[in-house]
Amino acid sequence: MIESLEHSADSPLAQAQLHAIGLTPQMARQLSLLDLKGMATQLLRITEVQRDSLQLHDGLQPHRARALPALLQSLEQACDALAVGDWVLADRNALGEWWAHTRVPPLTQIARRLHDGREKVTRVVIVSNVDTALLVMGLDHDFNLRRLERYLALVRLAEVAAVVVLTKADLCADAARRLRDVQVLLPPGVGVVSVNALGDEPRQALAPWLLAGQTLVMLGSSGAGKSTLTNALTTLSGAQAQSTGANRSDDGRGRHTTTARSLHRTPEGACIIDTPGLRTLRLDSESGSLGSVFDDIAQRALQCRFRDCRHEDEPGCAVREHVPPERLRSFHKLLREARRDTLSALERKAVVQTWKARGRAGKARAKSKRGED
Repeated sequence: MIESLEHSADSPLAQAQLHAIGLTPQMARQLSLLDLKGMATQLLRITEVQRDSLQLHDGLQPHRARALPALLQSLEQACDALAVGDWVLADRNALGEWWAHTRVPPLTQIARRLHDGREKVTRVVIVSNVDTALLVMGLDHDFNLRRLERYLALVRLAEVAAVVVLTKADLCADAARRLRDVQVLLPPGVGVVSVNALGDEPRQALAPWLLAGQTLVMLGSSGAGKSTLTNALTTLSGAQAQSTGANRSDDGRGRHTTTARSLHRTPEGACIIDTPGLRTLRLDSESGSLGSVFDDIAQRALQCRFRDCRHEDEPGCAVREHVPPERLRSFHKLLREARRDTLSALERKAVVQTWKARGRAGKARAKSKRGED
């Protein structure tokens, strides 16, 4: 028999069980936003999302469930979706089947955008209700500062704390220099650790973030070592929570070993969400919000001669003098993507026509210089 939510959520036993899968006081207060009216239901957390089903956890055991169509439709209309890390209210029918009928408003969401190349822009929720994002990057062929900037922007726009975890130092002949390059890139408040993903080293290095009730998410490209790191943090006896695989021998790039996002618990009481590598990573943001992510550019922009300086070829630009060209190009690229995603079909067509005209003009100038007709 299922107790009412009001009774079960307030009992010390229920609180301890839910805390074991990441329920924080802030998340518990989100329940006050819902009109429950004493309904008989239960609070559970989504630990896995499949095509037509969910895996929910009550702090003691998992339950296979489905979401009511009304819930899915309401989220879809709001360009939203259920994700691993969400808290839902669910109950069982006469057949003992679990059905999720209400989602508790999430405190945080990490999402990205997908573009089909025409007009439609789709928002994809990666995870919900996470406290810290572990940005995993290998020091081998996976090392890419520009991609790391993009991941940093992704989580900072979601107002989630970030920690960079560098793996595979044994495969890099210049690990110390690459570590310094990452440290220079990171904004204040973002930590970085370099670990051997096997053994107890990850647990010791990441101990400050593995507190009971905390939820962390692994983000990074395929083959960076996310699943290996998940296994190191969630098991003590050597048993694997996640399958792992070797990188390709020809170019060192990773394979998609993890195919679905899933939540696992650590011995310390924290929750780890492992995710597949992202093939494309478009930020879920408007162009105006990028200034809060690129702090150094935003601060220097205040010293530019012109208020609307684009930091391209304007005279008196303070940004170009102090920000590395690679970082500035990355900022401009993300800015163009954010603006393009907010254009209407007619505006996008006008932009294409403008670039075509510039291309034709450039070819004409080149022909004129060569003396061609």
